[in-house]
Amino acid sequence: MGRVSQAQAEENRKRVVETASRMFREQGTQVSVADLMKAAGLTHGGFYKQFASKEALIDEATTQAFEEFTRRRTAGPERAAGQKDTARQRLIDGYLSPAHRDNAAEGCPVAALATDMAREPGDREAHRVYSEGVAEFADWLATDDQDGITRLCTMVGALVLSRATTGSPLSDEILTSARAALTTTD
Repeated sequence: MGRVSQAQAEENRKRVVETASRMFREQGTQVSVADLMKAAGLTHGGFYKQFASKEALIDEATTQAFEEFTRRRTAGPERAAGQKDTARQRLIDGYLSPAHRDNAAEGCPVAALATDMAREPGDREAHRVYSEGVAEFADWLATDDQDGITRLCTMVGALVLSRATTGSPLSDEILTSARAALTTTD
């Protein structure tokens, strides 16, 4: 089998990082390299040509997840004609929805990666990216009346509990209650 071109190698690396970003949010960072590479459509041995270690991939995939989430979040005000309060409320409504609950792979890395990042050493790049992403998201959620950290904790806690109780009526009730608690009244 011949060597792949540099362009193909870069494309393969990008595909692995994107696949890892989704799989880590859906299944956690304990996903095996073999399963990850299979999902990316590449060989297990190809991993070691692209990454120094699984930890290096976790760092890149965490960065990818937060960059993707930030792009979607910051596009909200554009879609809401520059109205940050409207964009913020739309994000909260979408965040605390059954669709987001049921699609962790494409969802918020704050909720999806929380337990994995709690186990990461504080000096790891993934831990730094995660911490900065949490702070930026909380800052974006802050209003004149509500602290962003409190709002973020309500949202993330509700999403995690809703995912943990999926299939029971409590799951939807958790989302509905948290949405009501965060609804702004004008």
